[in-house]
Amino acid sequence: MSLLRPILKRLITNFRRVAVIDDQRTYTYGRLILGAFYFSRLLKRTTEKPHVGLMLPTSGAFPLAVLGCWLAGRIPVPINYLLNKDEMGHVIADAGIDTIFTVGKLLEFIDASGIPDGIRVVKLEEQAAHFKGIPPLRFPPKPGSEDLAVILYTSGTSGKPKGVELTHGNLASCVLACMSHARVDRHYTFLGVLPQFHSFGLTALTLLPLYAGATVVYTARFMPRKIFSLMKEHKPNVFIAVPSMYGALLAAKNAELENVASLQFAVSGGEPLPAAVYDGWKDQLGIELCEGYGLTETSPVTNWATPWAKARGSVGQALPGVRNIIVDDQNNVLPTGQEGEILIVGPVIMRGYHGLPELTAEVIFELKLPGEDKPVRAFRTGDIGKLDEQGMLYITGRKKEMLIIGGENVFPREIEEVLNQHPGVGACAVVGRPDPTRGEVAVAFVEVKEGMSAEAFDTAEARDFLRQRLAQFKVPREVRVIDKLPRNPTGKILRRELKAD
Repeated sequence: MSLLRPILKRLITNFRRVAVIDDQRTYTYGRLILGAFYFSRLLKRTTEKPHVGLMLPTSGAFPLAVLGCWLAGRIPVPINYLLNKDEMGHVIADAGIDTIFTVGKLLEFIDASGIPDGIRVVKLEEQAAHFKGIPPLRFPPKPGSEDLAVILYTSGTSGKPKGVELTHGNLASCVLACMSHARVDRHYTFLGVLPQFHSFGLTALTLLPLYAGATVVYTARFMPRKIFSLMKEHKPNVFIAVPSMYGALLAAKNAELENVASLQFAVSGGEPLPAAVYDGWKDQLGIELCEGYGLTETSPVTNWATPWAKARGSVGQALPGVRNIIVDDQNNVLPTGQEGEILIVGPVIMRGYHGLPELTAEVIFELKLPGEDKPVRAFRTGDIGKLDEQGMLYITGRKKEMLIIGGENVFPREIEEVLNQHPGVGACAVVGRPDPTRGEVAVAFVEVKEGMSAEAFDTAEARDFLRQRLAQFKVPREVRVIDKLPRNPTGKILRRELKAD
């Protein structure tokens, strides 16, 4: 099973229909399919390597390049252009690529020093000669379900970025399940700002709308005023973003009902959605944000709350064909309502980490389920959660981030949820610090709300605020104010970079 031929069929069927509107131009479905064949020719004339680097802004150029890679029988490797020099060099070397396709304006925007000497950098705007004349039309290949489709590098939440190998079957299973679960069809319009090197940007905002025959509006930079302007102009049905983006949008001056009236799905994913952001969107804009869940290793979407099937605080039910299994530390399946580690079972699980079989074996294993004859292939998410009677999944913490304070398990998310309700807190993160008497204590880092000075924030008062709402042992030993919390390119807070010692 592969998306290549079905997507090409959509491109031909909807030849004159608008597929993509980005910051530079409008692409019809016909322009995309012709561009993909042109790119395929350029690719074959440029490199013989099986893996191809794509360093492109969120735009119509990205789906064109991905389809062109598949037409040429190559594997696209989307590169996170916001990585530091060492991380970018590691990704390029680890993927074994010798050529990166990009655009000049992006190279001006980023630190390109991470691209090692000897790597061929091809600027698409300088290749006009390859995008003229009759494209080299040919019968497209038919990749198998187990054939590698893409290598996506994680943003390095622990150690160096890891290459996640997703097959054509992985991506097709996820896209088809999303379409069925969320009832997506050609009449939808998506608004996309997430980078397409990110798994959600690739699957949910690139492949899904293409397969559905829908229209997607892209903008390369997240600017709240522009996002609302695009919503007002293009009237999208679907907007997918991370919680920090929703928080910034809520604070924008043009956060008005008329600008979001078209939204049927406002989907939040990537990290926990603070209650203050959820309540703000509901009270101020009349929109209930729907949380989604997934990981790069699961293609990525596994759960998606929809307007007709949601519960407050839940990331929704599993997609068709996907199962959430909750287990204890000995891999015993836990009953409904009991917290444990979340395992994912289904066709969306990655083939493995590129060149890292031992690490792959740590997260993917055969699990024997009660009442089933054959073991299933299960993926360890490292997240802690529980299921309710309706199959709604609730994420309650991160296994590796769990603190043990005086023998009690404490998840940073619980403290952060309360601290985010403080009127002066724009965003926060909680980490642990070794303590000789209690094992660990919590330390909170706070980014104050826009318009408020760091000096005006009373950390002692913030601890009193928490003390009135949390058990005493959960109250952070310290509350520290910093200018900006460290984040990855999609806005997810990186706790590992916060030093509490």
